[in-house]
Amino acid sequence: MVLSAGMGKRMRPITATTPKPLISVAGRALLDRAFDKLVVAGVETVVVNVHYLADLVEVHALRWPAPPKVLISDERAELLETGGGIVKALPLLGEEPFYLLNSDSTWIEGVRPNLEHLARAFDPEKMDALLLLSGLVTAVGYDGKGDFVMDGDGRLARRAEREVSPFAYVGGAILHPRLFDGAPEGAFSLNRLFDAAIERGTLFGVLMEGIWLHVGTPEAIDAAERAIRDSAA
Repeated sequence: MVLSAGMGKRMRPITATTPKPLISVAGRALLDRAFDKLVVAGVETVVVNVHYLADLVEVHALRWPAPPKVLISDERAELLETGGGIVKALPLLGEEPFYLLNSDSTWIEGVRPNLEHLARAFDPEKMDALLLLSGLVTAVGYDGKGDFVMDGDGRLARRAEREVSPFAYVGGAILHPRLFDGAPEGAFSLNRLFDAAIERGTLFGVLMEGIWLHVGTPEAIDAAERAIRDSAA
């Protein structure tokens, strides 16, 4: 699933007319960059949710030449946030673990594609979710304090308030559908379920290879494009 329904408020004024998933970075829409990674991973079906400027996102997504086949989860009536959006899409996603990508997050691959890296590390017997993480020093366009601390087994906990943690979630994951057992109805953040998984000891992380490009603001577009040019030099 590629999350593509957000309002993109931090990207204004660009998102006044262009939905965030269709913003171009180095000549390629962010949504297409997500699809590129899914193709390499061998994904056959991708669900894209839509809300803000939904017609533009839907038309663009459905033009993608299969594979993967594109299915639309329609949130035009109500923006359901990250958690609620996935709950609505679950009937389209099936009963097996699935990749999750944020459309506004991309990366320059390292030696091995990071979705393959995730798949090799995922253990469905003990993990409800496996998150792709970046070290702060290798991130481009990110100015936060990190999200998680990680033990030697890869199990995650939240960083303490007023502290800086070494790892940030890059917006790529493998989720098991049981993560959503008992999930609330309507709009809610996926972080709510991540926190519940932390309490159960079933939220894990793996450190990505390559360079994370956090494209959250207009200024971050320039930084991402510079990083892409430098990596190709």
